[in-house]
Amino acid sequence: MRLAFAGTPDFAASILAALIDSGFAPEFVLTQPDRAQGRGLKLTASPVKQLASAHDIPVFQPPMLKTAEMREPLLVRPIDVLVVAAYGLILPPSILEWPRFGCLNVHASLLPRWRGAAPIQHALLAGDAKTGITLMQMDAGLDTGAMIKAQETPIAPNDTAGSLHDALTTVGAALTVEVLRRLEKEGELPSVPQDNSLATYAGKIDKSHALIDWSQNADAIERSIRAFNPVPGAHTLLNDMSLKLWQAILLSSTSDAPPGTVLTARPQGIDVACRNGILRILELQPAGGKRQTAAAFLAGHPLQPGCLIG
Repeated sequence: MRLAFAGTPDFAASILAALIDSGFAPEFVLTQPDRAQGRGLKLTASPVKQLASAHDIPVFQPPMLKTAEMREPLLVRPIDVLVVAAYGLILPPSILEWPRFGCLNVHASLLPRWRGAAPIQHALLAGDAKTGITLMQMDAGLDTGAMIKAQETPIAPNDTAGSLHDALTTVGAALTVEVLRRLEKEGELPSVPQDNSLATYAGKIDKSHALIDWSQNADAIERSIRAFNPVPGAHTLLNDMSLKLWQAILLSSTSDAPPGTVLTARPQGIDVACRNGILRILELQPAGGKRQTAAAFLAGHPLQPGCLIG
């Protein structure tokens, strides 16, 4: 088959690596333009571009696909299927109709639940017991296309967005290869429409979403710490110091203290009152500092019971 691939971040690069290793190396790759990153704002290629370049696969980086000028260099190249994984650009109708067998999207949720840009984080925030990968036939809607195949993945109580991302990457890579082999053998991909009445939306996540609201229930805050690990990092304030929280656990006890009150600050953890319950902070990071245990933090920043954070 004449295969092309569209993707940008690490998740997409892992899918691309599986395709290459399985004999489905694409004829060319689409990825977003190089971005300025780091303190030096150095232009950096996406993980997909880096991998494609290492395998001498041609790379196209249109900033958008809305104009005919941007699409023309692609549409003159006949392909059978375009595999899409976290590409980050909207595909116009002419691109969706371009491949012989259409565009196959690798989505990190069990559609129609959590359509959108951040399905992993939203599954954790909602306290879902499971998630998964869905391979679907793309249409003009946002993750609304007919489903080709899905595979479930359980969400463990200690899963973070990072650990769940890694687990789903493995599932997605294997499922994509399996579906392409079926397409190569049978020449078609049966699919079933989504039940739109069950759809939920996973909007983009930015730093403002990761600011901890201590008036929430303790279990909701604990889930948010895991959902925003590793990025953008759940954060709060201690006086004028910004703190990122990396790990916390729920305590069985309760408190009548106002939300955000430090109840105890000991080497085993910093206990903070929430609206309903108590959260013990185990690992945190002060602005400009390193990620550290509660004991290491308290050695340089003593906290008195009764003080407020947030």
